Amino acid sequence: MAAVNGHASSTEPKPLNDLFTGLPTTIFTVMTNLAIKHKTINLGQGFPDEEGPDNMKRLVGSATLEHHNQYPPMFGVPELRQAVARHSKTYSGVDVQWASETLITVGATEAIAAAFLGILNKGDEVIMFDPMYDCYGSMAMRAGGLVKAVKLNVEDWSVDRQQLQQTFTPKTKLIVVNTPHNPTGKVFSKQDLQFIADLCIQHNVYALLDEVYEHLVFKGSQHVSLRSLEGMRERSIRIGSAGKTFSFTSWKIGWVTGPPPLINAIAKAHQFLVFTVPSNLQRAVAYGLDNESSFFT
Repeated sequence: MAAVNGHASSTEPKPLNDLFTGLPTTIFTVMTNLAIKHKTINLGQGFPDEEGPDNMKRLVGSATLEHHNQYPPMFGVPELRQAVARHSKTYSGVDVQWASETLITVGATEAIAAAFLGILNKGDEVIMFDPMYDCYGSMAMRAGGLVKAVKLNVEDWSVDRQQLQQTFTPKTKLIVVNTPHNPTGKVFSKQDLQFIADLCIQHNVYALLDEVYEHLVFKGSQHVSLRSLEGMRERSIRIGSAGKTFSFTSWKIGWVTGPPPLINAIAKAHQFLVFTVPSNLQRAVAYGLDNESSFFT
């Protein structure tokens, strides 16, 4: 104990946030350090084999010079929001009203964080499939959610439908569906998605759809968005990523599409996390979605 102005004062540091300081080192860091130590190829991190289109890189420079460099609109520049809406219709069959159903984010991870913060209240249950992208659990818990994990069957990464059905309760607010799946590569079948959709409708549950790998599927497989199924359009939030689509992971440009009530709630969280996203990168991604589809198809 130390004395300050005659009063006893503790020199022990006050504890920091229990959740984040208590998190272990991520598996990505563990595997990267092991790969460096043993001089092996690192398959533990999503590092693209090639860069995206040169035209998009050039447009970043020209957009910086030709447009102002002040705060762009919080929801994103109109060019990109319109391109995202067209992309959704073309590749997922989901109509999106660009002016009320799109939000541009700092990558998909910020979109996930803002979605949890905007949708969840303390004690709400969130269903997730295990294994999962490591930010899901920590961010959902930080937003007050209670994570309910449903393990995929290790033999073939199939969904245990009985366990999933039993995990839904009156407290379930949200289910996270990541397809194509990180880290297994599983592409959820339309039958799996229909089973999930039926449960969401039965229990009045929202769905957070992490579809950043929508264009990375092997021949013979087909990505289907849960939001395209009957009854899911008004209860689903769909997340995409320019980093994954164009192999520009440093740009950190993501987007969210969904019904206006959910988009507006997520935007309130987005407003106080980052407020907005670099406009020159947004314009380059807008160009890419409309003109560089050969890169991702």
